[in-house]
Amino acid sequence: MVQIKNKIIYNEKFKGNYWHCIFEAPLIAKIAKPGQFVNIKLSDGLKPFLRRPFSIHNISGSKLEILYEVLGEGTKILAGRKKGEYLDIIGPLGNGFDYRRVDKPSGQKTILVAGGIGVAPLLFLSEKIKAKDKIVLIGAKTKKQVLCEKEFKNSGCDVKIATDDGSVGFKGRVTDLLKSILPALDHRLSILYACGPNPMLKALSDITQKNNLPAQVSMEEHMSCGIGACLGCVVKTKNGLERVCKEGPVFNAKHLIW
Repeated sequence: MVQIKNKIIYNEKFKGNYWHCIFEAPLIAKIAKPGQFVNIKLSDGLKPFLRRPFSIHNISGSKLEILYEVLGEGTKILAGRKKGEYLDIIGPLGNGFDYRRVDKPSGQKTILVAGGIGVAPLLFLSEKIKAKDKIVLIGAKTKKQVLCEKEFKNSGCDVKIATDDGSVGFKGRVTDLLKSILPALDHRLSILYACGPNPMLKALSDITQKNNLPAQVSMEEHMSCGIGACLGCVVKTKNGLERVCKEGPVFNAKHLIW
């Protein structure tokens, strides 16, 4: 973990209300792992007072990428920051995905499931996993909110889409899409990685446990400190209360208590 000011080299609207920001951040990029996050101070003043956490979307050489949705005060400020400006960043933080079982070509299937902005940490993971059989299921409300389809395809993934309104791909929830493809995958199935809203992750956990499918999920919780001190982001697990920012954000799905 390092704390350092890093230069913005790109910060533009990606799609709809989503933005893509790239920093020149060699120290963080050198040690970052898929599933980890960074905590960013968005202004030099007191507003916003707290840093904001962002999943590491990708690493390319010395460059750190984040993908974010403009919702509240913090992300609105970030969207207004310009190329050439510097922001104070702490990272990488948290525990990421364990992909050692599938980081070499093996013929086994790897499933990545993303709900909405949950695509953010999974692109970096897809780049790291070298196995050929990678399937990505992307869920969104409508076609306009489907994110990173092209980027996942470029990383060698077979991409399938689910939209609530059926405007593209499978009509329904991404969890229903997963259930529809499970029988065909059969024994080739290896492991599942997911990120998205908690109701989606809970449903995925139920599905994977019923099918004896190993799964790791990246949790989304409000964070204050991002370093495990404030205890503001705890979740219930079979090991007791654990911090999303420290023991997570990635957890073994079968260890979570929903």
